[in-house]
Amino acid sequence: MSADLPATGSSPRRFLDDLSTQSALQGVVVALVGYASSVAVLIKALAAVGAGVGEVTSALVFVGLAKGIAAIFLSLRSRMPVSVAWTTPGLALLLAVHPPAGGFPAAVGAMMVAGLLIVVAAFWEPLSRFVSAIPKAIANAMLAGILLKLALAPFVAIREAPYTALLILGVWLVMMRIARLWAVPAAVAIALGAIVMQSGGAGGYVLPHPVFVMPVFTFEALLSIALPLFIVTMASQNITGLAVLSTFGYRPSMREGLAVTGLLSALIAPFGAPPVNFAAITAALCAGKDAHPDPARRYTAAVVAGIGYICLTLLAAMAAMLVLNASPILIEAAAGLALIGAFGGAIKSATEDEEERLPALLTFFVTASGLSFIGINGAFWGLVLGWGAREGFRLGRGDGDKKVS
Repeated sequence: MSADLPATGSSPRRFLDDLSTQSALQGVVVALVGYASSVAVLIKALAAVGAGVGEVTSALVFVGLAKGIAAIFLSLRSRMPVSVAWTTPGLALLLAVHPPAGGFPAAVGAMMVAGLLIVVAAFWEPLSRFVSAIPKAIANAMLAGILLKLALAPFVAIREAPYTALLILGVWLVMMRIARLWAVPAAVAIALGAIVMQSGGAGGYVLPHPVFVMPVFTFEALLSIALPLFIVTMASQNITGLAVLSTFGYRPSMREGLAVTGLLSALIAPFGAPPVNFAAITAALCAGKDAHPDPARRYTAAVVAGIGYICLTLLAAMAAMLVLNASPILIEAAAGLALIGAFGGAIKSATEDEEERLPALLTFFVTASGLSFIGINGAFWGLVLGWGAREGFRLGRGDGDKKVS
């Protein structure tokens, strides 16, 4: 796929001509993996900032609709496999913060602001340049600090629920060896099976319905949630997702993608939903040869995945009730397994450059510490301290013959 190929759009007839059994099946797999691998993270993250079962169910419906609409629109318009996801690192951030003053409505306000900031980044070059200027090592260290607690959860669970936790871990390890793609969904399935057995059944099917939450805007939530959520979503999801697509030769419009996902994120926030963004892992699934031998026809897999995300919204109420009524440690164990790879990649990128290592480690430790100062959490202070230390070391290095190690 040429990087210079214009986005000419795709008519329904053209899409049907390009669609194949292979791309359709891959799209279904992408939807299932994208949903099952981190739905527990989403549910627990929203619950951590004050959402109840109704709000979580509503969030699952609207984030699924947003993911589906964005993936279908952007992929058809560009004829490139643009995969869209909810912001899993951003949800890990919500898991790490204390519920803000103002409760869930304040968190909703912060998520809305994060979506609007993404729209602004699409059109306001100084803000886009600011995000791009965040040192890669610092951004990855902040992400690693956010992910650390959840990545430890599978091993903490062994102490509290040894047999079930070991079974979850064992299934994950075996599946990583024989069918890596299904490792996390299999672990989640074991965790949910254990939860159903413990609760005596999942109960009857309930049709999900929207719950509107009036946003509340507080200074604390804006600094503790909105700004770190925006930075993590941009640095760890949008930029990464675009980079993944570029490795396959696809370069969709960053401005259009950010505008669409940011606007949808702002619109769905009052229904409890977190931001959506360019996907990274599922982007590779849609853009690779498994989707179709012809690169020009792989966009159909992303479109089918988008349709799948919309269909999966029908399971929102059941998923919310199962996860929220469960022992938190089992869900966190399964969710943590989904984030081990992301943690490893983040810590590697944060520390591989010797000159960047110490500032990055400062960012990591402050973020992971759970520090909260004047109501602002450690992710923000980690970014400030790490980036500030990095610039201070550079100024103090003089001729550049000294290195931070």
